[in-house]
Amino acid sequence: MVPRCWFWWRWSAWPRTRPPFAGSTPTPGLLQQFSTQEKTPQICVVGSGPAGFYTAQHLLKHHPQAQVDIYEKQFVPFGLVRFGVAPDHPEVKNVINTFTQTAHSDRCAFWGNVEVGRDVTVPELQEAYHAVVLSYGAEDHQPLGIPGEELPGVLSARTFVGWYNGLPENRELTPDLSCDTVVILGQGNVALDVARILLTPPEHLERTDITKAALEVLRQSQVKTVWIVGRRGPLQVAFTIKELREMIQLPGTRPILDSENFLGLQDRIKEVPRPRKRLTELLLQTATQKPSGEETAHQALASRVWGLRFFRSPQQVLPSPDGRRVAGIRLAVTRLEGVGEATRAVPTGDTEDLPCGLVLSSVGYKSRPIDPSVPFDPKLGVIPNTEGRVVDVPGLYCSGWVKRGPTGVIATTMSDSFLTGQTLLQDLKAGLLPSGPRPGSVAIQTLLRSRGVRPVSFSDWEKLDAEEVARGQGAGKPREKLVDPREMLQLLGH
Repeated sequence: MVPRCWFWWRWSAWPRTRPPFAGSTPTPGLLQQFSTQEKTPQICVVGSGPAGFYTAQHLLKHHPQAQVDIYEKQFVPFGLVRFGVAPDHPEVKNVINTFTQTAHSDRCAFWGNVEVGRDVTVPELQEAYHAVVLSYGAEDHQPLGIPGEELPGVLSARTFVGWYNGLPENRELTPDLSCDTVVILGQGNVALDVARILLTPPEHLERTDITKAALEVLRQSQVKTVWIVGRRGPLQVAFTIKELREMIQLPGTRPILDSENFLGLQDRIKEVPRPRKRLTELLLQTATQKPSGEETAHQALASRVWGLRFFRSPQQVLPSPDGRRVAGIRLAVTRLEGVGEATRAVPTGDTEDLPCGLVLSSVGYKSRPIDPSVPFDPKLGVIPNTEGRVVDVPGLYCSGWVKRGPTGVIATTMSDSFLTGQTLLQDLKAGLLPSGPRPGSVAIQTLLRSRGVRPVSFSDWEKLDAEEVARGQGAGKPREKLVDPREMLQLLGH
């Protein structure tokens, strides 16, 4: 449990010397589009990942007076950009620069260490703000729903990713990498990320922002083989060509693909969209073509292997003889029925047992319901909405994965969040939101203070950021992530 501090700094006492958000200068005539009561809308956004920041960015840019408060349950901002993007993909994290610019707007405030639904309710936020946008993402994983899933040695890929990326709640994870073989269930980008981190020579990760603890465990890893399992075929994989190419070119490894899985595929890919065609062609080439001289030499030196196993669906996790941990996984052999998007995998009745010492489930993320007052579809794992408007709850909106499900990349989330922001501003202009002033963060500050909750400001985060960077410099890394909330509090003097 994170210790709570009863000391409170009033927002009015904090320096407000940040430069205005880029694009915040009112466009001539824009201000006149809004009526007098709309001139200072108080809006709050729940969640500081890409969906939250892009929503805030759109609102600040397109309404010259909007005040936007971003609430986040973690001590630090940026969500999956910090805790989900692989350490060896630093270029993807450059979007943090844009989010920082948004946070520096004099009309935007970040409130970390505030868990909506626990520290403050959604109805309380609705009373304080003209509009509330839920952008808290998908922080759960989809369960497998098979016998043996509870055994030690079965982990969600989400938890594993959080561990090596420094997510505080996963910092005490102790994945056992003393085994020879790991099975990853799922064939999306997260599955390939995890496989790549498991197989990358540790010296190649030393200059990334992977956590010190994770790097030490990976140095001791005995893993030599990683199987990436999917219930459908090569035409239905969910990863991208970039991720696949990285796996194929990974130093010290070689791929294993069964050429029989690709029979007749050459003719079938002629009609598929270009991105899918290029991806499948690379799979086909890797599976069927004889390696070049250089590739043969590369593979001859490989001490580790990875493979894609198609047409296999998890049926049961197999226990060790003493029943204390994983010894393998039973896979149902499948075949495809239907065409196009309707293609689904059905069991043939045959099974295959695959020995392994670790199973990582990467079959999808899942959003959680945040508050009893907010409608939630547990089957789809989303908040029911129309163009971002939460169904039957005026003034409540959603964006990102909790709006549309855990699909797409950061660019998809950006477009989606801009649309929610646009919808909100349309409702504001049409007079569909509460009129008259709202207290915004002033009321929520008082409420949190009475409950012993100490929010973390963006300037607090920048102190932690500077500490991480300083610690990383000593090790030749971009940063050494802080993972213990107690230590963060101490560094902030609380």
